[in-house]
Formats: sequence, C-alpha cells, structure tokens
Amino acid sequence: MRRLRRIARSTGIGSAPGLTDPLAMLPVAIHRLALSTLVSLLAVAPPLGAIELSARMELELSGFVQPPAHPDQSPHDLSLAVQPEIYHSFGDGSHSLLLSPFLRVDAADDSRTHVDVRELLYQRVFDRAELRIGIGRVFWGVTESYHLVDVINQTDLVENIDMEDKLGQPLVNLSLIRNWGVLDVFVLLGFRDRTYPGRTGRLRSEPTVNTDMATYESAAGRERVDWAARWSHAIGDVDIGVAHFHGTGREPELLPVCQSGGSSLVTLPDECVLAPHYEIVHRSSLDVQATKGSMLWKLEALRASGEGDSHFAWVAGFEFTWYGVYQTGADVGVLSEHLYDSRGDMTPHPFDHELFVATRLVFNDEASSELLAGVFIDSEGDGYTVAFEAARRIGDGWKVEMEARGWNGVARIDPMAQLRRDDYVQLVLSRFL
Repeated sequence: MRRLRRIARSTGIGSAPGLTDPLAMLPVAIHRLALSTLVSLLAVAPPLGAIELSARMELELSGFVQPPAHPDQSPHDLSLAVQPEIYHSFGDGSHSLLLSPFLRVDAADDSRTHVDVRELLYQRVFDRAELRIGIGRVFWGVTESYHLVDVINQTDLVENIDMEDKLGQPLVNLSLIRNWGVLDVFVLLGFRDRTYPGRTGRLRSEPTVNTDMATYESAAGRERVDWAARWSHAIGDVDIGVAHFHGTGREPELLPVCQSGGSSLVTLPDECVLAPHYEIVHRSSLDVQATKGSMLWKLEALRASGEGDSHFAWVAGFEFTWYGVYQTGADVGVLSEHLYDSRGDMTPHPFDHELFVATRLVFNDEASSELLAGVFIDSEGDGYTVAFEAARRIGDGWKVEMEARGWNGVARIDPMAQLRRDDYVQLVLSRFL
C-alpha cells in the first residue's frame, strides 16, 4: 500500500487538452474576465502607433538514449513553438497593456500540442503603488534546483520536466511600495489544471494521467477564488520575502482509477489511469538570499497544511563564484543545495531528501555562452539524476540551447523510476524577432 500511495502522489509525467482556442481552455469565469479585460483596455488605449511587437520562435528536437518503455512512444520528438508579445504603453507610461500568447505543435504527443495565454495584463503605475489586472505570471524564489515557494502559477508540465514553465494565471495584483518594503496582495480568479504528457509522449507516468477526471476539494472547482500576499524587502545584503497562500493547491494528488474487473490496484494495470485531485491548502513561506562577496546563501522554506498531512519543507544552500578565472574573463560557480520534505515517500514531487551539486560556467563573451551541469543525489542511496544545460547566442537574433537529463540507479519504488528509459538530449534553436 505504501508503494501505491507513493506512486499515486508522485508528480505524473495523460491526457491534456489538444490544440484549441486558448481562451476556451480556461474556466468560464476566467474566459469572461480575459475577454472583458481585452475589450475594455483596447477601448481606452490610444492609436496603435505606440505598440511594440516582438516574438520568439523555436524548433525543438529531443532524442532519447534508450528504446521507449511503451510501444506507442517514439524514440525522438520534434516540435515547434511560437510566443509573440505585444506591449502597449500609454498615458505617459503610467498605463500599459501586455499580451503574450503561446503555441506549441508537437509531432509525437498530441497532449503537448497546446495553446495558452501566458499574459494578458493591464498595469497601472501610481507614485507608490502598482495595479495589475488580467492574466499574468508571478515568480517567487531564489534557489537553483527547485522553486519550492513559487505557488501563484500552475506548472505547464508538458513543456519541461524541470517545472520551470508556467501557465498564465488570472489575477488582480496590488503592489504597495513603501520604505519598509513591498507588499503584494493577489486575488486569483480561478484555477488552472496542471498539464501532463499523453500516452504517446515520453517522460510520462505509468499509468498515464487523465486530466478529464480531475476532482477538487472545493465545491467551486476551477471557479474558486484564491488569495495570496507577500512582503519583500532588501536589508543591506539580504533580500527577504515572506508570503502566505490560501486556495487550491497546484500540486495534485494522483489517485488510481481502474475499470471494473481490472487487475490488482497495487500493480496499476493498463486498465487504470491516474486522476488528479486538488486539495485546498494553506502555505506560509520564507525565501532569503544573502550576498556576501563571492558567496550567495539561499533559502526557501515553507509550512503547509492540505496536500496530505501538515508538513514543512526547505531548499537551502549556497553558490560561490570565482570571477575572471585565470584572466580568461570567464566566471566559474559552484553550487550545493539540500532539498527536504517532511512527508517523505508521500511527497508529490521527487525532492523529499536530495542533495544537489552543480557547477556553472559563464564565459562573459559576446555570444553570452554559459552552461550548468549538476547532479541530484538521493540522500537515502536510491540513485541519482544528472542534468546539463548550455546556451549560446548566434548573431543578433538566434540562440541555440542544449539540455540533457538522465537517471541512474533509481529504486523501482521511487516515482522517478518510471523515467529510467527516458534519458534524453534536447536541442532548441530559437529565433527572436
């Protein structure tokens, strides 16, 4: 039973909405908010001459080292993504409108072909306050390996397993800027479900996650209104943030659902799927970064109820940088972070007791070349995960990136064991317009 519970609570790696109208993918209340916000702001905005247009287009190729674990999966993947951005500033710069939709078309996984409104945001700047209304993205956190306190936006898991990509969140955000710090208050107008790879996609769970079967502790479901608040301030060399979130948790519990007459639940047969269940949570968090010369000390910590039993978790560590190594102009950094979650095997993400060790190399050249290589080591001896990222600009408008990830010696009862045949190398060629 412990094994079943761990698999059920693990971050599933499916069924997600396919290519469709981006606003129609949102709950009804959110759909109405987005449309009314866009229409209202376009009505009050001045002529189109002040509009700034930009875009990023990327071609992504992923190759997998081993044959797939399931016959309907592909040994490689090719996809194309487009993210235009329209920015309009008016009223002497005190008003602005930002629109940033996102589209990906994937050749191997229909669930990875999707559209999202990353941002549709009106911003009003006052003397000591800022107001944002619409669909936006908010980032909290200071650590490298995992952003424990980053809770406003839902993870777009079909984009990347590193959980760095986020869906747009409908919100109203008021920022009060004072000498004692910045106080942000958020009203979150509706809930976004996490995306998951489909049956033909790699880096997925077994069984797959069926997002159409999602359930919610709140009777309001996706229409629930959540709230959050955060105080942030810089005190000398220390940047600090204290926050609280109350609402539908972004990390679901994945519950096995099987057809009648199926095999044992413990083995999770082909007749079964995982259904996400989202609980109401309270999360109080702290993030701190202290800069002491060449050393950065980092901490993200939280105390939470909901998402299983009341628990606490942290990511803590440091980054030390040698600048201009051997008069080359390059900077070399060494990072180490410890990741802990008091729920242990019941943790819905892979980081219940891991050590992250990495090195970062920044060349400081005209092409902005840099790389990061690291390893996640299970503190209980259940294997390790290797991660590598590199990026370099080509000319003024092009960028090439490479990412690789592999799993070794992971125990079969560990959720990450489902990825033991999904070691991959990924190349991304981006064009900026």
